[in-house]
Amino acid sequence: MANARESELSYPLGDALPLPGGALELAPGVRWVRMGLPFALDHINLWLLRDEIDGRPGWSIVDCGICNEATQAQWEQVFAAHLDGLPVLRVIVTHFHPDHMGLAAWLTEKWQCRLWISATDFNLARLASGSTVGMGGEAAAAFFGSHGLTDPDSLAKIRGRASYYPSMVPAVPSRFRRLMEGQVLRIGGADWRCITGYGHAPEHISLFCADKGLLISGDMVLPRISTNVSVVDVEPEADPLTLYLDSIRRLLELPADTLVLPSHGKPFTGLHARVDQLREHHDERLADVLQACRAKPCHAAELLDLLFKRKLDLHQTTFAMGESVAHLNALWLGGQLRRRLDEDGVYRFAAV
Repeated sequence: MANARESELSYPLGDALPLPGGALELAPGVRWVRMGLPFALDHINLWLLRDEIDGRPGWSIVDCGICNEATQAQWEQVFAAHLDGLPVLRVIVTHFHPDHMGLAAWLTEKWQCRLWISATDFNLARLASGSTVGMGGEAAAAFFGSHGLTDPDSLAKIRGRASYYPSMVPAVPSRFRRLMEGQVLRIGGADWRCITGYGHAPEHISLFCADKGLLISGDMVLPRISTNVSVVDVEPEADPLTLYLDSIRRLLELPADTLVLPSHGKPFTGLHARVDQLREHHDERLADVLQACRAKPCHAAELLDLLFKRKLDLHQTTFAMGESVAHLNALWLGGQLRRRLDEDGVYRFAAV
């Protein structure tokens, strides 16, 4: 969902963007790289942090881009022109989603370095790269069908996406270094604290550096769009929206003038305002869903037009369905809705 209150945020770099295969210096030892994506969300931001490990100078990479030839070629350009002749010492991945994890195996093998990631997201990436978790295939089609998505063409396309994750993350490193809540990484002479977030991914890691006033937020806080928060087939009774809202509330403890480095969109200030916007956005959507379910029992598919005001392609519809279920589950598990499985095999939710 586009941010109607984006004017409350500030973009210190204006409209500046890194060129393909290029990098922009944001602060001493912090560089911004931007790679393309083949979706409506057409880019991901990646970060280079000047580092030293075991007395060896070099760089840490934060997030990887998807695995394809174009992204690899852009990384090669970055290596040639923007590492100051130094090696990559580690690859940090905020969470397991393909635009973040995709080239982790290639990068760690190329530079003979370690992947750093939460244990939950590492193991889910290992599982998903051999199949597909919550993003396509027969199980995903059956799950969406049980929440009212009955269009045969859409369901057939979802079944056909069984290789969705492996197509962008064909391999995951066999070893990793675990990141956890509160852990402090010494990167380039500065301390970066791990902040765990839930709801968007199982154990998302953001990185905050108080000395530099920087937050690498990953996907937890984005300036222009709301982070996708979905229920997927492997955990159908999950309540990720409550987890997500609790997670971003904790970010209000950081200084208000923190420069946020998001995975999508431009670096911005206004963290507290953005957290408040996101909380208000979801509160409004929850109220809309509750009102609809007071009028009549509803399933997730019929709420898509209420929650999303634009036409959705199939890729967007799968995420939108997961998000619709997330709002229903939050109200159901919070005691405001009751759920029933009707004779047609579809779950409908009604106000208590």
